[in-house]
Amino acid sequence: MPANFPEIWLDRVIRNMEQGNVAPWLDGIPEMSADVMTLGENTKTEQNIIHVPLSDFEAEVLINNNTYPIPVQMYDDGSVQIVLDKYQTKVVTISDDQAMGASHDRIDDATKGTTLGLTKNKYAKAIHSIAPLSLTPNTPILQATGPENANGRKILIYDDIVRLKTALDDTETDEEGRRLVLSTDHWNDLLLDRKNFGNQLIDYVKGKPAPVISNFELFSYIKNPFYTITRDGAGKITAAAKLPFGTIPTATDQRASIAYHVNNIAKKTGNTKQYFVAAKDNPKGQTNDLAYRHYFVATPFRAKYLAAIV
Repeated sequence: MPANFPEIWLDRVIRNMEQGNVAPWLDGIPEMSADVMTLGENTKTEQNIIHVPLSDFEAEVLINNNTYPIPVQMYDDGSVQIVLDKYQTKVVTISDDQAMGASHDRIDDATKGTTLGLTKNKYAKAIHSIAPLSLTPNTPILQATGPENANGRKILIYDDIVRLKTALDDTETDEEGRRLVLSTDHWNDLLLDRKNFGNQLIDYVKGKPAPVISNFELFSYIKNPFYTITRDGAGKITAAAKLPFGTIPTATDQRASIAYHVNNIAKKTGNTKQYFVAAKDNPKGQTNDLAYRHYFVATPFRAKYLAAIV
């Protein structure tokens, strides 16, 4: 086995994660310029952290942050400390034949499931973090108003996107830079609405879905978060709360489409680490053991310029 095996494989995995982006709705959002610091390296409590100027954030977002919540600590020097989310793979066993050599095809074949698992989970967490925490005057959450389908879900119609636009207009969200990440149910609703949308959902120049409708750049994602919804007697939403990340939704919880402004979203990629034990050092299993750890975070700068529709 080549002596440089760990370095070659790790570099290739990092490259595949960068090039195999499965979240085009994050494209164009710059990485925060803060340097990543590692605390407790090679211990169970290892963390990747960044220090960000306090002026970049509003306290409401930090106090009510959207998912775990992201651990945040304020400092007297006018900055906040953000702990990046940690993603760890289970150990994968690789035979000597699989591990021998460093061709890209061999590496990709052995690590395909690993890179796919890391990217799927970190982007599912990202859209969950970006989604508004609850219904507030600054974070509207609307109800689709189309006819009910066979499952009792109200279908998303063109008028609902216009209503969402109006709701963000009312929060003074800049018109340029708005994105709407539709749930797959809502995307399919629009595909069936040929009268209003026709071929608008496909950008034939780019050869992929990337339309702009009602000032929203539209995307679709399969892992959008769920909300618990409270309605009054007339069916109007009076309260909405996002389910914590990883919570199994009930039959009455609803998956949402998420709207945001690109300038209100922060993201940061931390370190990617590889753990490897060669078969010669593993007499019990007699296999090469391989695992990865990756750090990433995405979060709104403020609890505003965000919206959802269920």
